[in-house]
Amino acid sequence: MFQIVRYTPDLRQQWDAYVARARNATFLFFRDYMDYHADRFCDHSLLFYQGQRLYAVLPAHERDGVFYSHFGLTYGGLLMDDEVTTASVLVLFDELNGYLRHQGFTRVLYRAIPWVYHRQPAEEDLYAMFWKCQARLQQRMSGTVIFMSQPLPWRKDHRRRLRSASQAGLRVERNGRLSDFWPLLEANLQQRFQARPVHTLQEMELLQSRFPEQIVQYNVFLHDEIVGGITFYVMGHVLHGQYSGTNDAGKRCGAMEAIYDQVMHCDYAHCRYLDFGTSNEQGGLILNEGLIDHKEAYGGRTVCYDTYTWEL
Repeated sequence: MFQIVRYTPDLRQQWDAYVARARNATFLFFRDYMDYHADRFCDHSLLFYQGQRLYAVLPAHERDGVFYSHFGLTYGGLLMDDEVTTASVLVLFDELNGYLRHQGFTRVLYRAIPWVYHRQPAEEDLYAMFWKCQARLQQRMSGTVIFMSQPLPWRKDHRRRLRSASQAGLRVERNGRLSDFWPLLEANLQQRFQARPVHTLQEMELLQSRFPEQIVQYNVFLHDEIVGGITFYVMGHVLHGQYSGTNDAGKRCGAMEAIYDQVMHCDYAHCRYLDFGTSNEQGGLILNEGLIDHKEAYGGRTVCYDTYTWEL
């Protein structure tokens, strides 16, 4: 039996301490990250206790009778430490469903944490959803990941542009300024996808001030003019490219190749995985073939980002 408690700010220390030891958590689940957009989401995160022991936590929010875990983040499944077992998670999901029905929820949408982010295997929740919730796959996105200890070779177009970067004398700046990069990023996203970054510059600067070791900006300069950049999230053994962009000059002289060469072969060669993120539109129903081909040309291959749903 579990005592299920809805998160309140007075539980922040307990929450963050659990996230720090969970085998499938990243820094996205610390409250300093989750709460930066608290005005946009009605938080309904849950803590599961066995007696006095905090057994697991579930980042979540609510909207219109639907329980979401968690759509303000890239993923948001049940966080589990090394002591959590499959049998207990089956009971936990049984009791979670009872709690949610009692609270008046009619449906659950659940974003699972991709396995590459697990410090240890942590798919007990997937099994519990199958058995106890009769959950169905609602959305599948294609993420592109490099296995850093056994990387596939870059395709010749990337190798050619890396040589161009060396010949052009590009300068790669680690810990660059977000404010230098953001106008270029916004112009690039608008031109290519008619889109804007999920975060504003002010939000990203706030998050970087809270997580300076985990949010790292790389900028590339040609004759002291910025021509490209990538915002990386450092998530333990995974390096995730959160935002990237170049201008026309950066494309011609290999700005992205210069950054990826430095992070893959020098600065973060110790990481297990490099995650380029997803390449889909319309909830996975459309694959941006040009975008994913660009990522696969670095040696990346697909890991799925899945969302499940079930009725209560």
